Amino acid sequence: MENKIQAPGFWDEPVGAQKVMQELTGLKDTAADYYAMRRRYEDMETLWRLGMDEKDESVYSDVTEAMQQLQAEIEHLELTLMLSGEYDANNAIVTLHAGAGGTEAQDWAQMLLRMYVRWAEKQGFTVDTLDFLAGDEAGVKSATLLISGRNAYGYLRSEKGVHRLVRISPFDASGRRHTSFAAVDIMPEIDENVEIAINPADLKVDTYRASGAGGQHINKTDSAVRMTHIPTGIIVQCQNERSQIQNREQCMKLLRARLFELEQRKQAEKKAEIGGEYQAIEWGSQIRSYVFHPYSLAKDHRTNCETGNIQAVMDGELEAFIEAYLKGLKTGARE
Repeated sequence: MENKIQAPGFWDEPVGAQKVMQELTGLKDTAADYYAMRRRYEDMETLWRLGMDEKDESVYSDVTEAMQQLQAEIEHLELTLMLSGEYDANNAIVTLHAGAGGTEAQDWAQMLLRMYVRWAEKQGFTVDTLDFLAGDEAGVKSATLLISGRNAYGYLRSEKGVHRLVRISPFDASGRRHTSFAAVDIMPEIDENVEIAINPADLKVDTYRASGAGGQHINKTDSAVRMTHIPTGIIVQCQNERSQIQNREQCMKLLRARLFELEQRKQAEKKAEIGGEYQAIEWGSQIRSYVFHPYSLAKDHRTNCETGNIQAVMDGELEAFIEAYLKGLKTGARE
């Protein structure tokens, strides 16, 4: 690939050249991770042998701790190697919608929002809130996040679908058990190199005053933008940025991602491979259940992966669910 980049005329086709550069960067990063792990393993092996030769048992705990950490990194790298989709390396756009049920469902949507932010922070990713519609009394009706980092979409695409919560409601004075739903939509952020035709004449753009936090400026000017793609009826909105121009740019990114997803879905339907990632989001077709009462359990209904440590899951520990889903794709269970 480096030889290809050095060849005359490589940049004559900027779109194709950029894709090659991105692929090369990803390969180099993965290879660098592998070689770094290999060097650390060899260092530990040398330390172990020296300790055994000198009968120094103190090296045992050091080597054991280092090898456990290395094992975890190897498992993470193996998980990364499962991400072979064309857009897996892209940033992820995460949209949450509270289901029917008022405050209870809106609180659940807020809990999921926190879960994904915690997960992203643990991965070293950045999180930007593009849109946020607060609940009537508590929680959130809907929110859109941009999670930026290598392979963010590849990891998070497993989260697309309906998430179900069972708990004793903190909003019910009688202490009854409630079931709530929230829908999570995951899309890759599509860069400018991907051709998606958007005719300006097909857009209806409305501006309005933002309702969220952001200081006096954001609340006193019509900086929020709502964009409607008339042919498809797709509506996107953004109120996070302080200027209308910036919010328009973010809306265009969201619209490109939704139109891309729509086209991908159409192609999948034509091939009769709809299922899995493109399963319709409907109440009753939940992909995962989170039970707080009468017992603690988080279970993914597609892979049967489950854990009783529900608090760890709500704090962003999603690796087991993501790994089980990707392994299922690799074996062809859902493709």
